[in-house]
Amino acid sequence: MHFNSREEIIELTPQWKGERLEDGRPHVEDRYLDALYQMTLEEVWKPIFVLGYENQFEGRLRVLHDDGRKLVGRAVTATYMPTRPDLHETMFEVGKSEGRKGNYNQWVIDSLQERDVVVADMYDKIYKGTFLGGNLTTAIAARTKTGGGVIWGGIRDVEQMKEVEGVQVYYRGIDPTPIRDFVMTGFNTPCRIGNAVCLPGDVVFGAGGGVLFIPSHLVAEVVDGAAKTHVKDIFGFEMLSANIFTTAQVDKNTWTLEMLDMLTEFIRTDPRGEEYRGLDWSKEYEAARYGDPSDTQTAL
Repeated sequence: MHFNSREEIIELTPQWKGERLEDGRPHVEDRYLDALYQMTLEEVWKPIFVLGYENQFEGRLRVLHDDGRKLVGRAVTATYMPTRPDLHETMFEVGKSEGRKGNYNQWVIDSLQERDVVVADMYDKIYKGTFLGGNLTTAIAARTKTGGGVIWGGIRDVEQMKEVEGVQVYYRGIDPTPIRDFVMTGFNTPCRIGNAVCLPGDVVFGAGGGVLFIPSHLVAEVVDGAAKTHVKDIFGFEMLSANIFTTAQVDKNTWTLEMLDMLTEFIRTDPRGEEYRGLDWSKEYEAARYGDPSDTQTAL
């Protein structure tokens, strides 16, 4: 067996058709990561949920900086379980044969690249489960520039961690004990964070009180879908304030042709619509023409 296997990562993510990083993870373009900073949790969540990805969000986490800053980056995953002498011996020998130094958590940190985020399932271990502290958080900042971590387990040295610039961390709890008695079973393999599933190369979106894992092959669609939701909200709020549309009309999944015409005219002429002028509304027009514009189903 091997840790962080390029071949296995490619096999895990066959729907990704773009460029890949050296380790095999999907290389989601920086422009999509940049765009996500301007979006809300609900805007990003909706396009994933309607496609059947219902296990991508986890909200039962604490946050290092509770000041509204977002965590966005490409996932590097790690999975652990309680130690067992023979299993630890086997796994540690695998790591040593691959040239890895230090402890299991250090192997992951040493692999990070710019705009990566550590996603570690420490099986909710907090006492002796402190995956990050001051030193490793400093290393994350140096390697990723804008990254951080999502830890289903503990952290320590919180005062030191908060002094590290440019890093955001989601975690389960705090304990002063150093990390002990754990064994790595997966490195850039499928990872569970509470109720959510993360694959290597997924885009991590930490905001609004929790973390969402966006499948890499859906990121472009998610960003465009979130942008559409955003501009529809801007336009819809204005129409509601002017008593032009009712809430029932605005909240429907399918807008009428008249509403879409007014929306696209707003995007074309209003300065607030400038950044949305490259969006393609053909699917929405098709739904308006051939779907049922009078349906009562509300948007998510």
